[in-house]
Amino acid sequence: MYKILIVEDDMVIAKTVKTHLESWGYEVEYITDFQNVMSHFVSYDPQLVLLDISLPFVNGFTLCNEIRKLSKVPIIFISSASDNMNIVMAISMGGDDFIAKPFDLTILTSKVQALLRRTYDFTGQTNLLEHRGAIVNTNDATLTYNGQKIDLTKNDQKILHVLLENKGKTVSRDVLMTRLWETDSFIDDNTLTVNINRLRKKLEAIGLHDFIKTKKGLGYLVD
Repeated sequence: MYKILIVEDDMVIAKTVKTHLESWGYEVEYITDFQNVMSHFVSYDPQLVLLDISLPFVNGFTLCNEIRKLSKVPIIFISSASDNMNIVMAISMGGDDFIAKPFDLTILTSKVQALLRRTYDFTGQTNLLEHRGAIVNTNDATLTYNGQKIDLTKNDQKILHVLLENKGKTVSRDVLMTRLWETDSFIDDNTLTVNINRLRKKLEAIGLHDFIKTKKGLGYLVD
């Protein structure tokens, strides 16, 4: 089931669109806290975003730009500001389509279906993990924090994936080694330490200090 996030401050429109798209089998949420749109985007991890231009605190163009730093998720702008300049701006900022208000729900549904089909028939879905403002995109093996993006090695990504899946819990060195090298056979214990230290240096270089904590004699955790 595809997940759709509606970023629209007119609650009548947001609720109407949610109800309609749910009748077509989609899982749908709409934003109510417009000061924390990006946090909700990351935690919900939608496969499509419906985005208004005029919003409280930050406009849709800025939000689209922020989303594009993290994800290639399809974005459809929905706005009454449908002059040519806004349409061009919406597409140039990374939007995939534009629907002018007022709109017909059947037209909206057909555009949603077409865009989802084009995007995911062959490429699969997005996968974002977030902690303390750091966002790991497991599709393109990157980590973004405060506007900075770093590339992750295969082992970097596996370490972060395991630790973020178990936020607040200590993950043993044995579990990490098994996940990294997919074997129960002997691996030099120092090899994991080298990988962890290398990853920590990458994270510290972009301001993520003490992101991975060591529990002496037990393992590692993020909390």
